[in-house]
Amino acid sequence: MAEKQEAIRSGQIQGLKHLKLLLPLLRELHEVGCARDKAGNRKLHYDQYCLLVLLFLFNPVMRSLRALQQASELHKVQRKLGVGRTSLGSLSEATDVFDPERLTGIIGQLLSQLPARRHIGQGHVSQVLTAVDGTIVQTLSSLAQAAYMRDKHGKTHSAWRFHTHFEIDRSVPLRMDVTSAHNVGKNEEKNQLRQRLAPDRCYVLDRWYGEFQLWNQIVAAGSSYVCRIRDNSNLQHVVEERPVSTEAQQAGLLRDCIVKLGRKRKSSARPDHPVRVILIQATPHKRTGRAGRKGGGTAGPASDGILRIATNLLDVPAQVIADIYKHRWLIELFFRFFKHMLGCRHLLSADAVGVQIQAYCAIIACLLIQLWTGGKPTLRTFEMICLYLQGWANLSEVQAHLAKLKPSA
Repeated sequence: MAEKQEAIRSGQIQGLKHLKLLLPLLRELHEVGCARDKAGNRKLHYDQYCLLVLLFLFNPVMRSLRALQQASELHKVQRKLGVGRTSLGSLSEATDVFDPERLTGIIGQLLSQLPARRHIGQGHVSQVLTAVDGTIVQTLSSLAQAAYMRDKHGKTHSAWRFHTHFEIDRSVPLRMDVTSAHNVGKNEEKNQLRQRLAPDRCYVLDRWYGEFQLWNQIVAAGSSYVCRIRDNSNLQHVVEERPVSTEAQQAGLLRDCIVKLGRKRKSSARPDHPVRVILIQATPHKRTGRAGRKGGGTAGPASDGILRIATNLLDVPAQVIADIYKHRWLIELFFRFFKHMLGCRHLLSADAVGVQIQAYCAIIACLLIQLWTGGKPTLRTFEMICLYLQGWANLSEVQAHLAKLKPSA
C-alpha cells in the first residue's frame, strides 16, 4: 500500500504575493463556466483553479490533486489568493466547465511584457526564431492503472503529446497543444503545425518535419524554415553550388548549394520555391537499442555524421543558418524543465481539457519566472524560487542569487 502523503502545512507555502500579481489578469476568467450555474452557488471559479495549478507547479511539496485540495483549506492561501475551501470532487470536475483557450489571452499579455531580444542571426534574419517539436508525457505506469484511470468519456490515455512552439531568442514557450500520444491523423506533429502557422516566423525543425508540402505552406504563410532533412535525401540535382569560405570550413561547414528536391513529374511532391541545403560536419551516431531498457543503449535514428539543413533563406550566411539550427536544442532543454522541474511528468487530470489547462499554466509559470528574474528559467533559479515559496529562502537571498547571474545580452 502506498504511503499516505503528509498533510500540507501553512508554513510550507510562502511568497504567495507573487502569484497574487496575477489576480488582475485572471479576473476576467472568474465568470467562465458560470452560465449553467443557475443557483449561483459555484465555489470554485476558473481563476481560482488556475491559481491552485500554479501553486502546484511552484511547490514541490504538492504533487497531487489532493495536495491542492489540502492547500485550499489553509487560511493563508484563502486570504492571499482569494481561494475558498475546495472539495476534491470540485477540482476533478472543473474541466467539465472551463475553457483552456481563454488562457491564451493571458499568455499573450505576459509575452507582451517581456522585452524583445535577438541574439541569433542578428542583422540577417528578422523573423522570430521558433522551434517546433513535440514531447510525450506518460500517464500510466502499469496496465492495472488503465482499469480505473479514465477521463469523463470513459476512455483511457496512457500518454499525451504536447505540441510546442518555443521562441528561441527569449527562451520561452509560446503555445502547447495537447493531443493523444498517437502521432497519426490530425494529431500528427506536421498536421498540428499546419493548423498553427503564423506569419513572420522562422520555424526551426527537426527531420520529422521534412515534408515539401509543409514547407510550401510555411512559405505561403509569410514565414521561413530551417529544417534538418534525412541522411538519404537526394541532392544530385544541383541548381547552384555556392563557395564555402575558409572560415565556414573551419566551423565545420562542408557544402552550400541550391538543389531541386522531389519528383520531377509530380508538382505537389516538390517545393514550389528554391531550396538551399547546407551540409555540416557532426559526430556520427549509431543507434544501439532502446535507451530506456536495462543495459542502456542510445535512442534516436542513426546519423552518418553529416547534418543536412534545408532552408528557403537564400541570402543568409551559411554559418548563421548552422547557428540557428544548433539552437533548436533549446526546446529539448525546455521539455526537460517542463517535466522534471515544473513537475509535469505528473498530470493533475486524466481529461484532455484538464491537461491542456495544466500546459497553459506551465507556460504562464515560465513567463512569470522571466518577468520576476529577467532571465530564462534555469534549474538553479527555479530551485531558489521554490525554496523562497516554501519559506526556506528569504527575498534578499533570492535577489543575491539573481545578482550573480550573467546579464542577458
